Amino acid sequence: MSEAHVRVVRGIYEAFGRGDVPAVLGAFSAEIVWNEAENFRYADKNPYVGPEAVLHGVFARCVGEWDGFAVDVGEVLDAGDAVVVLGRYKGTFKGTGRPQHTQFVHVWRLEGGKVTRFQQYADTLQVARVCGTV
Repeated sequence: MSEAHVRVVRGIYEAFGRGDVPAVLGAFSAEIVWNEAENFRYADKNPYVGPEAVLHGVFARCVGEWDGFAVDVGEVLDAGDAVVVLGRYKGTFKGTGRPQHTQFVHVWRLEGGKVTRFQQYADTLQVARVCGTV
């Protein structure tokens, strides 16, 4: 089953890269619990519960605040009941004009072929510097 989970997660990143938000949200369970990293820019409303909360609380803010926001996937690791993704965020923060190349780890948990939980870990200091908050 974990191989199937890896395919679902890879599909999410591919859809996100194409800008296919309906496909991304379609991979989420109706009760998904999404958490941004503590002290991260979008952790102010953790946990985000449900696809619409993720769409408006995270994705819309990324698009609104960043030029060229992208998720560069490095490794996708099959961790049994979880899928762990290592990578980098890219894009330029509109408020400062500074680019980012922020390291992240994403932990995805799935049941029945749908994402039920997501946890982001990221270099929050890097993001704060890029955004001009420190």
